[in-house]
Amino acid sequence: VSEGRSDLEDLHLYATPREQRFRMFASLEFEGQLYMTPHDFIQAVTSDEPKCAKKWRSLSKQELNQILMETPPVWKGSSKLFRNLNEKGVISYTEYLFLLCILTKPHAGFRIAFNMFDTDGNEMVDKKEFLVLQEIFRKKNEKREKRGDEEKRAMLRLQLYGYHTSTNSVLKTEGEDLVPRSYWDTLRRSTSQALFSDLAERADDISSSLSDTTLLVHFFGKKGKAELNFEDFYRFMDNLQTEVLEIEFLSYSNGMNTISEEDFAHILLRYTNVENTSSYLENMRCSIPEEKGITFDEFRSFFQFLNNLEDFTIAMQMYNFASRSIGQDEFKRAVYVATGVKLSPHLVNTVFKIFDVDRDDQLSYKEFIGIMKDRLNRGFRGYKPIQRYTTFKSCVRKELYSR
Repeated sequence: VSEGRSDLEDLHLYATPREQRFRMFASLEFEGQLYMTPHDFIQAVTSDEPKCAKKWRSLSKQELNQILMETPPVWKGSSKLFRNLNEKGVISYTEYLFLLCILTKPHAGFRIAFNMFDTDGNEMVDKKEFLVLQEIFRKKNEKREKRGDEEKRAMLRLQLYGYHTSTNSVLKTEGEDLVPRSYWDTLRRSTSQALFSDLAERADDISSSLSDTTLLVHFFGKKGKAELNFEDFYRFMDNLQTEVLEIEFLSYSNGMNTISEEDFAHILLRYTNVENTSSYLENMRCSIPEEKGITFDEFRSFFQFLNNLEDFTIAMQMYNFASRSIGQDEFKRAVYVATGVKLSPHLVNTVFKIFDVDRDDQLSYKEFIGIMKDRLNRGFRGYKPIQRYTTFKSCVRKELYSR
């Protein structure tokens, strides 16, 4: 077990919320760089905190090679990949950010994601192209790094990226003052710039200086020479979304085919800025006295809808409902028109009973969107430290005024 953890704890002060969470759940260290196991990643996206205090276990080169040798190829992927790998895998900080992006994107966006990595347009992604995201995500972090002890920041970069980075700009964006709101936006805006920068050349240097990971071996083979096609990429993204939803669902179902409406409410309200959830839960109990249960298909369809929340928001604005409440029929129709997802009447009714605080069978559009954006991004919307507000309305008001 690494003995240097206590000496590096103060690096927490220089880390962003996402960096802090990665460091909190990571359990492996190799040549100074921290890694998550697949089990660590699942915990990080389904639990509020680690079940036990994490210690960074130092891997030997032989141990790392053995882990990578047991990594299955991409065509053997499944919706149980991370659970099957469990502790036998290594995930870097950059890959952690990439996987988080996947969890919040609609299936229609998978092609966009693939095309962003396919910088030469040959319908295949190779290891070199995939490593460009290492530089893109690093660049985003550099642009918003906290000021402070340069030595501490350098140590943090070494922990997260595995090598010392220059503070000089890599992308030609020195004049930009605005930071993209999410890592997905960063990818979308920056990958096109990669075609006209030295990122591709730097990818060679990065590849030679960094160790392989489970994800790189899974995508590009043990020798790194394989190429990734869209079908395999799509299947990996879909499987990951399904796996995380299955884990969350099974944690409440206790082996049954359904979870209770109250458990569904608990899951929805996790990772949001809603401090007093009891009023929502009590409101639902009074409105749905007889438990029917939410099936996994209903559960999954709702989160597929959430991944299309941006399109739904636009649809609601086009329906001219942006400033007033909506009924169940309008809500269900808007979801289908915007996302192609059909929500069951019982699921829609349950959602309304959770958020219809005044019990008029109308849903406050702005309040619902505010909560769901937080849930979708698992508490990291805007990449600011999570703030607590006295009431939910003050939370929404704060978000609206800050835009």
